[in-house]
Amino acid sequence: MYNKVFLIGNLTRDPEVRFTNSGIPVARFAVAVNRPTSKKGDGGQNEVDFINIVAWRRLAEICRDYMKKGRPIAIEGSLQIRKYEKDGEKRSFTEVVADNIQMLGRREDQGKAGPAEEVKTPAAAPEIKEDDQEVPF
Repeated sequence: MYNKVFLIGNLTRDPEVRFTNSGIPVARFAVAVNRPTSKKGDGGQNEVDFINIVAWRRLAEICRDYMKKGRPIAIEGSLQIRKYEKDGEKRSFTEVVADNIQMLGRREDQGKAGPAEEVKTPAAAPEIKEDDQEVPF
């Protein structure tokens, strides 16, 4: 089995970085991605999906430092469904755990388009302890 997601879209807000109880940085943000509709008579319109993204460790810090609302990015990661209980009701939500992020378009500090910047997580992802899952978001 294989769980791999590739997305290209625009950031809907600046990444928000928090820290787990053990001090591991976690960034959360969303991207808006277009999805073509197949409805007749829609004139080739797209629908927009808002996808939640989470990045851990050094990748989270890079997201905080370099990514801003509206910036186009490409994300490679895996789909994750998190379950929790609130007020006695079981809930779940889906998010993409980012492995690689490539910032597209212009660099903010240059007046002309530069090469795309790619950021990757370390090859061996460290084990996440149960208390590290408790991120205050």
